[in-house]
Amino acid sequence: MLTDIEKKPIAGALEERYYNVLNENSLLKRRLAETEYEVNRMKQTAQLVGHVEEVLDKKAIIRTGTGLVIANEPPDNELKIGDRVTLHNNLLSIIDILPSAKDPLVNAMELIEKPELSYQEIGGLKEQIQDVREVVELPLTKPDLFKKVGITPPKGVLFIGPPGTGKTLLAKAVANESNACFIHVIASELVNKFIGEGARLVKEMFQLAKEKSPSIIFIDEVDAIAARRLDVGTGADREVQRTLIQFLAELDGFDARGEVVIVAATNRPDILDDALLRPGRIDRLIEFPIPTFKDREAIFKVHCRGINLGKVSFKKLAKETDGASGADIQAIVTEAGLFAIREDKEKVEETHFMQAIEKILTEEEEQPVMFG
Repeated sequence: MLTDIEKKPIAGALEERYYNVLNENSLLKRRLAETEYEVNRMKQTAQLVGHVEEVLDKKAIIRTGTGLVIANEPPDNELKIGDRVTLHNNLLSIIDILPSAKDPLVNAMELIEKPELSYQEIGGLKEQIQDVREVVELPLTKPDLFKKVGITPPKGVLFIGPPGTGKTLLAKAVANESNACFIHVIASELVNKFIGEGARLVKEMFQLAKEKSPSIIFIDEVDAIAARRLDVGTGADREVQRTLIQFLAELDGFDARGEVVIVAATNRPDILDDALLRPGRIDRLIEFPIPTFKDREAIFKVHCRGINLGKVSFKKLAKETDGASGADIQAIVTEAGLFAIREDKEKVEETHFMQAIEKILTEEEEQPVMFG
């Protein structure tokens, strides 16, 4: 027989083991519940993905891979046409609204809801502004007028001119005056090394423009994707051609009235493919020449509006900057201000502008020619 003293350690060990078993049992039950939840979740009916075609009263028409369905709109959610949603496979009720499936490169394009730039902030370019108002602004602001007259406005406009002559500025200004969304993309960004990727980016870019309509797509350096096609070329050349074909197809596929206007820009119009410039695609050309004497004077006045000036003759500055572009003149004004700051002056004098002209224009002349 065990004494009471001998029984105590055994009782203590059994009690400890008993509580250990209880804890282990509780842990196993918790793991079992988690496993059953995962199994049930995996057994749930698969979901469909669709796009909202039309929003009705507490219902929505959804386009899926199998056709059109009518689904109940989820509470506390405002559906918009074009939204991606998930549907219950059996009940066909909307479960969730998915984020946009557009490529991040498309969403990362410079997108300005409304540029803060007006025609008054552009020096010179009076003829170009008049042309742009007729072929870009009016189709966006007064599409019904074209319908009443019975003509179709141009779908696309091509800006031709050397760098720095105001092509991008005018495109932003017309977007502002038209209350249009401004999408700015460099054409080389649409060229991808993977087959079909460039074409997909072009398609998604146009989808983005339609969602943000009225909108203006401004494609700078369009010759990067629209150069004249050759019979013989490398794999990279063929991919550029696929991107161009998709771009032409998108131009043919949308209505010009009140939706999207394409504005392209290039300083190499001689190498563009003829298919791009035919009527019905890019059917209006606007030239941006190097500023004339009067234009240079007007550009100086625009860029000097907010500057504390001394005695400065804009006519003299315009005379001394023969051959300079609008971008050159903007750089000259900034550099003149820096010269004044270096001398601890509160006003920018004519001598500062002359120093800036000598520096900016001399630097351009001395830039080395790069051979590829």
